[in-house]
Amino acid sequence: MKKLEQLYEGKAKKVFKTTDDKAYWIQYKDDATAFNAQKKGTIAGKGVVNNKMSAYWFLLLKEKGIPNHFIELISDNEMLVKAVEIVQTEVIIRNIAAGSICRRLGLEEGKELPFPVLEFCLKSDELGDPVINEDHILAMELATKEEIQIMKDYAHKVNNILKEELLKSDIVLVDFKIEFGRFEGEVILADEISPDTCRFWDANTMEKLDKDRFRRDLGGVEEAYQEALKRITGEK
Repeated sequence: MKKLEQLYEGKAKKVFKTTDDKAYWIQYKDDATAFNAQKKGTIAGKGVVNNKMSAYWFLLLKEKGIPNHFIELISDNEMLVKAVEIVQTEVIIRNIAAGSICRRLGLEEGKELPFPVLEFCLKSDELGDPVINEDHILAMELATKEEIQIMKDYAHKVNNILKEELLKSDIVLVDFKIEFGRFEGEVILADEISPDTCRFWDANTMEKLDKDRFRRDLGGVEEAYQEALKRITGEK
């Protein structure tokens, strides 16, 4: 299979057509953004970490019965995926209060929530990815009731699997954002699962091993990404 013209370039990835109209070629970038691209920078090696970690999680989740867009790794920072039509809704699961939920609701960072809290956001950089509810999704015709339920069910299953697996690596899953796409009439998991889209905290020290180190100028960003990859996948 060959890479053809570029279809799209986002904040973290480039998407290319291929000689198979049912597959896209994804290239992960080292570019880093935060606060809806108000802060920009580069994290050396980020593209490799996010590509390899996403592939690891997608393969594991497929084994656990969660369909997703991953086909195969092409290189250290490239993968082949199914040509999904992305649902313009981000799904967030929060196990511990951190980030925007603290600012919006006045919660103390680090507060363990009594149950996983699921939120939807509109996938829109221009509007700042606002929080929306199921009625908004239906009214904007972003997804059907059935599709919303599928996304919710899969999100909770992903949460349970990731939490269990990460604890084996002494990592706490604070929260994560996932996206879904439609492929041949089915809603499947898409996008990525990485330190860009998840909050990983060391289970003993609560040290951040994710993009918050970049957002908050904490330093050691590249080292945190590499540490997360090593612990989770065994790769260096």
